[in-house]
Amino acid sequence: MTMPALAVTTVSGNDIAPWLADVARLRIAVFRDFPYLYDGEETYEQRYLATYATCPRAVFVLAFDRGRVVGASTGIPLRDDGDAFQAPFRARGIDVDRVFYFGESVLLPGYRGRGIGHRFFDEREAHARRLGGFDLAAFAAVDRDPDDPRRPPDHRGNETFWHKRDYVRQPGMTMRLAWKELGEPDETEKPLTFWLRPLR
Repeated sequence: MTMPALAVTTVSGNDIAPWLADVARLRIAVFRDFPYLYDGEETYEQRYLATYATCPRAVFVLAFDRGRVVGASTGIPLRDDGDAFQAPFRARGIDVDRVFYFGESVLLPGYRGRGIGHRFFDEREAHARRLGGFDLAAFAAVDRDPDDPRRPPDHRGNETFWHKRDYVRQPGMTMRLAWKELGEPDETEKPLTFWLRPLR
């Protein structure tokens, strides 16, 4: 049986604010799984996503199934994101004004394998090109030990997908972000390494 196509919509600027709660819900649900193991917390979500809501050049790409948001992908000029995100670029001598940063792509499990991941990247890359002035697209992915005992036997990472889209992992170009992991009493810092692709 063929599943109905999902509707995908791109919003930016002031149109982001009404969707913050939906994106927060998806982040908590999807990032609970390996490799993030995020023990979601509303206060953190509100603080994190507020950056996008106040940036006129930020973008949300939203996937809908009969009006319900089942996936979301975000992006923001790196200049408008926090210092922790900018520092690895400054250390490498990369102008943060020329980088468009992709936040998360989160999609509920039942909707994967239907091309939405590619659509998320297509729409964010197109948005950055329309804005103009950006040489690089970038995102960061959490680093986990290949032998991490919490890795499910059937877990498949996204590295092959990212490589096919011409993103290249940048060893040593790493930041550390704190969140509360499942089973942890408090937040601890985790390393995330950047992947880059030229936009021009």
